Amino acid sequence: MSTTASMKRSEIGDEFKWDLGSMYESDAQWESDIKKAQELFPKMEAFKGRLGESADTLLQALELNDELETIVGNVSTYAHMRSHEDTANTHYQGLADRSNSLAAQASSAVSFLDPEILSLSEETVKSFLAENEGLRLYEIMLDRIMRRKAHVLSEEQEDLLARASEVLDSSGTIFSMLTNADMKWGQVEDSEGNLHDVSEGNYRVLMENKDRVLRENAFKRLFGTYGEFRNTLSASYSANVKKGVFYAKARNYNSTLEMELAPDNVSVDVYNNLIKAVRDNHDAMHRYMALRKKVLKLDELRYFDLFLPMVESVDMKMPYEKAKGISLEALAPLGEEYVETVKRAFADKWIDIYPNLGKRSGAYSWGTYTSNPYILLNYTDTLDDLFTLVHELGHSLHSYYTHQTQPFTYGNYTIFVAEVASTLNENLLLEKLLEETTDKNERAYLLNHSLEQFRGTMFRQTMFAEFEKFAHEKVEAGEPLTADLMRDFYGQLNADYYGPELVLDDELKNEWSRIPHFYNAFYVYKYATGFAAAMALSKQIRSEGAPAVERYLNFLRGGSSQDPIDLLKGAGVDMSSPQPIVEALSVFRERLEELEKLLNE
Repeated sequence: MSTTASMKRSEIGDEFKWDLGSMYESDAQWESDIKKAQELFPKMEAFKGRLGESADTLLQALELNDELETIVGNVSTYAHMRSHEDTANTHYQGLADRSNSLAAQASSAVSFLDPEILSLSEETVKSFLAENEGLRLYEIMLDRIMRRKAHVLSEEQEDLLARASEVLDSSGTIFSMLTNADMKWGQVEDSEGNLHDVSEGNYRVLMENKDRVLRENAFKRLFGTYGEFRNTLSASYSANVKKGVFYAKARNYNSTLEMELAPDNVSVDVYNNLIKAVRDNHDAMHRYMALRKKVLKLDELRYFDLFLPMVESVDMKMPYEKAKGISLEALAPLGEEYVETVKRAFADKWIDIYPNLGKRSGAYSWGTYTSNPYILLNYTDTLDDLFTLVHELGHSLHSYYTHQTQPFTYGNYTIFVAEVASTLNENLLLEKLLEETTDKNERAYLLNHSLEQFRGTMFRQTMFAEFEKFAHEKVEAGEPLTADLMRDFYGQLNADYYGPELVLDDELKNEWSRIPHFYNAFYVYKYATGFAAAMALSKQIRSEGAPAVERYLNFLRGGSSQDPIDLLKGAGVDMSSPQPIVEALSVFRERLEELEKLLNE
């Protein structure tokens, strides 16, 4: 079956929809849990100021917190997933709004836990753990909280920081309101004089259009408009950077970078190793730009040419049933147990497959600790949809193995490792398709697909990471972070990363001002490290077989029971070393070399 986004949800067969019964069989059950959560709030409040009384009291509070978080997680996830089935459904929009209110209440009710635990001495916590066997389940969690002790201030100072945060944290909201509500891009002409709307929402579509005049006009309009607001945007971003620097100094960190990496217990060296390793391999990206310029037969390669398909799309129709079969074959290297779990995902209706009127766009993997790890798709029978399917299956099976193995306290995983399983699955699929195709154009298309993933993740996200480091170091050195300073540095970054074949339009210097991720400091580097780890692990799985598979499955089972660097070391990848980055970039070189040969034949 195939559907279109114009079909009503009621017109799609139930066999193609997810079954959310593992969360709630009915809305009535959902209502019951709302009441149950509300009844737990005063019970949680009763522990406030008492955590240091005894090991038993601390244990009871942590267990109640787990119970409350489990219920609120189910309530919130169910309501939002139901609302995503049809965003025009006012009933489920109402449930989602109510779940948001419940989550806010829950957050307030448990907000005293971490500060109170941090107020305990390390000797008290150790003695509690020694005398209460049940509390030892929380030992890793308590250790992570206590790591922050050296960076926690007095009660009065913490209260002052909390009050100040409402003002200091406003820069991201200002950026969002300006770029989403106030800035307008209007229309631009194509080569025939036809008008096209320009917005962040359709920018990528315009960049993939074959009409070069349209691409140039859309690029210059979008980036040029950001340039018109550069002083406001630089003030907003500078305030955000200053906020981070202020908190880092207040909490006695050596730098904002160190502070932001601390929750994952990641060394600053990991961040710097990534930047250095990618910089050492800039020449490979420069070669890719030269190839793109040659294949597209351009006198000048410009930024708005980078999204144009270098290899014509191949007609590889992927009906969903065919995609299921290919997915199972592609993931076979991960072993029978993994493949049987994927079959269960298909059979037990974990997946909401086709688009329908009002359905949330895109794709995701979501669920709760006690539910199936569901997948939302908008499947339209394309090769990209097949890659999306295996990508989201990676996330869902990561969640599945974690939930099956870990207690609730460690039944999640950090962003640092979140993209490993999904990217690994995509690479296994790519390797299978490359092994089986006999069509030159198909092979070139697949290779180019992979190179674009590298460009967007390994190179682009690392470039972003380098820009963030520069901005924060300037403020930490007491220097002003002006629009011109950021424009000039961002322009130099593009010259360094893309090389001499890319002619740099002045408007490109404004791109830093449109990246929302920058308002969540030192976040984007995790995409690049996760990508590199996935490439290394997939290579081990293909070359070693069963031993590497078992290490990998143990990684999936690990949840947050270890710090992410240690989890990956157990799987066979040491991200504290630049080696995985270097090895991943060697794959980029190999695939680039093959594509060069194919397109030059």
